[in-house]
Amino acid sequence: MQVSRALFDDVMVPNYAPPAVIPVKGQGSRIWDQEGREYIDFAGGIAVNCLGHCHPAPVRALQEQSEKVWHLANVMTNEPALRLAKKLTDATFAERVYFANSGTEANEAALKLARRWAFNEYGEHKDEIISFERSFHGRTFFAVSVGGQKAYSDGFGPKPGAIRHAVFNDLASLEAVISDKTCAVMMEPLQGEGGIIDADPAFIKGVRELCDKHNALLIFDEVQTGVGRTGHLYAYMDTGVTPDILTSAKALGGGFPIGAMLTTAEIASHLKPGTHGSTYGGNPLACAVAEATFDTVNDDALLAGVRTRSEQFKHGLEAINARYGIFKDIRGKGLLIGAELIDEHAGRAKEILQAALREGLLSLVAGANVVRFTPSLVIPEADIEEGLARFEAAIDSLFGTVAKAG
Repeated sequence: MQVSRALFDDVMVPNYAPPAVIPVKGQGSRIWDQEGREYIDFAGGIAVNCLGHCHPAPVRALQEQSEKVWHLANVMTNEPALRLAKKLTDATFAERVYFANSGTEANEAALKLARRWAFNEYGEHKDEIISFERSFHGRTFFAVSVGGQKAYSDGFGPKPGAIRHAVFNDLASLEAVISDKTCAVMMEPLQGEGGIIDADPAFIKGVRELCDKHNALLIFDEVQTGVGRTGHLYAYMDTGVTPDILTSAKALGGGFPIGAMLTTAEIASHLKPGTHGSTYGGNPLACAVAEATFDTVNDDALLAGVRTRSEQFKHGLEAINARYGIFKDIRGKGLLIGAELIDEHAGRAKEILQAALREGLLSLVAGANVVRFTPSLVIPEADIEEGLARFEAAIDSLFGTVAKAG
C-alpha cells in the first residue's frame, strides 16, 4: 500500500491538519521522514517523548513485557502496575494511584473524585469546580468544559454545570468566585496550551489557602509539567505547595499512552468499587514502559541536566531575538519554553512552525502568538545548538529583511 499525506484525507476524520511530512524513524532527538530527510525534534510529541525516540530503557521494558502478559483489564491487577504505583507514591505526596490511558482521562477521574468526595463529606450542594481562563485540561466533555478556553468546548451542546472560571495569577478573581459550594480548584502550575504562563509563587500559595478556607480540594494538572519537564520530578515540588490530587500523563509513558491520578488514601477512599474504571487503565505493557521511563527520569543528575539545558535554550533564543527583535518574552521552566511574538507579528506562531519544518526542525505553538518548545529531557547540547540554528534560519526566512532593517 502506498502511504502518503493524501491518504490521510481519504481515510481520517478531518479534525487534524498534519503537514506533508510523515516520519518513519526516530532516534534520540532526531527523526527521519519517508524521503530520508532528517529533522531535529524540539516538539517531543507535545512534551511526551521525555527520553527522545527509542531510548534503550523503555524499549527494553516493552520488549520484555511483550513476551509476558499484554492485557488483563481491571478485573485483575498486575506486577508492572503495582511496581509503578509504589514508585509514584514513594516519590510524591501521594498514597494512592489510579491509572488511565491519557491526561484527559486522568483529569476526568480527578474531577469525578472531587465531586464524589464533596458529596460524601458535605452533601450535594458542594459541587462547584473552579479552574482558570486559558487553562487546558483535555478533550473529554467534562475536562474540556472545565478548561478555560471556550473555543474547545463551544458547539457541542449543553455543557456540564457548576463550573466557574477565574483569572490565572489573579488571587482576587479567585476569591470573588470561590465559596463553601466549591468542591475543587483545578490548575496547572504552569499553563501550557494557554501560552506557557508560570504561576506566581504568591498566587499558588494563595490558591492553597483559599481551598483550605472553603474546604475545597486543590487539583494540580501536571499532565504537561510532570515527570521532569520543569527540571523537577513534578512542578509542585518547586512551589512550596502540595495539592490534594495530582494528574500525570504525557511524559509518564515516554511515548506509550498512560495517565495517572495521584491522591491521598483518605480522598481515594471515596472511589468505591464500581464508581469509576477503565478497561485499559493499568495495562501491563503501558506500566512496564512507564516504570522504565520513570526510573530513568527520577534521577538528580538528569533533572539537573534539564535545568542546564533550559538555560542553554533560553540564552540561544535570546541571542536570536537580539538579532531579529520579534519576541516580546521568552519564558517557561525547564524544557517547557515559550517565545511570545511582539504585537506587530501577532497570530504568526503557526507560520513560524511551518517555516521551521522547512528548515528541518519540529516545534510547536501554544496559541496563535507563542512558539513552544518541549524537546527530550536528555537532548544533546549539540542538538540544541543545531536546532536553534535551524530555528534562526526559519526566522530569517520570514522576518530577516524587515527585522534587520528595523
